[in-house]
Amino acid sequence: MSAARGTFPHRHLLGINGLSSADITSVLDVADSYVEQNRRADKRSALLRGRTIVNLFFEDSTRTRTSFELAGKRLGGDVINMSVSTSSVKKGETLIDTAMTLNAMHPDVLIVRHQESGAAMLLSTKVDAAVINAGDGTHEHPTQALLDALTIRRRKGKLAGLTVAICGDILHSRVARSNILLLTTMGAKVRVVGPPTLVPSGIDKLGASVFHDMKSGLDGVDIVMMLRLQAERMSGRFVPSPREYFHFFGLTREALALAKPDALIMHPGPMNRGVEIDSEVADDVGRSMILDQVEMGVAVRMAVLDLLCPPATGGN
Repeated sequence: MSAARGTFPHRHLLGINGLSSADITSVLDVADSYVEQNRRADKRSALLRGRTIVNLFFEDSTRTRTSFELAGKRLGGDVINMSVSTSSVKKGETLIDTAMTLNAMHPDVLIVRHQESGAAMLLSTKVDAAVINAGDGTHEHPTQALLDALTIRRRKGKLAGLTVAICGDILHSRVARSNILLLTTMGAKVRVVGPPTLVPSGIDKLGASVFHDMKSGLDGVDIVMMLRLQAERMSGRFVPSPREYFHFFGLTREALALAKPDALIMHPGPMNRGVEIDSEVADDVGRSMILDQVEMGVAVRMAVLDLLCPPATGGN
């Protein structure tokens, strides 16, 4: 059991919204210890032995599902991956029916990814298990923001006082929303950079400054976080063409030169090379943190499972 469990007073993790800076710091501190565990030859512990963790993904996401699966197994839990494509949901079963069916099986943790905003919140009101939001619609993706924060903190030594530019498809990005909420809570300055068609009105109310060109948006920033152009969530044309989008909003060496000399590069993946980011920049060993983000993802998800799972004595 983590000594920090008592300092995270939440039953579920449905979003960054509602978490205090102390809550966020608790997750990051626990995750730090799991980074070291994951680098050992023996990566497993028995912390969650006897606990049942269900991955319920209504949207495809190999890396997020795999990351949660690894996290649960490295903590000794029993991890079940539900394939929605072959489940009764495809036969007309509602989300509530699925929730009640799963609840009857008494899982300890339900990890939910769904194309509709609010799905994780709805499930949390219908089940006894702890619910972790692995991405719901365009609402939130809290563990992505937490792993991004851990990645930045380990490389920069802090979050407060940094300037982070989140660039690209802000409109369709739950990653952007969760990162804005987390980074501003932790004292960082956040800019969103993108064409007017891909920056939602009112985003400044979350605490972000809005820029519609890379030159001013990247000027003097510490972190450049690129986002995937999410064509699958677009109805209609939001950009003239991928080539033109890359010309104006892609991260190239020239664009990166606008940021601080030691600015670091991030991308939640999967990347569209030549659309959001140039391969030379993405693969820059000294400045790209993209693979670091993948590593931190497992550690953060282990920390969240640690903090949310009931202790071995059966308490909540």
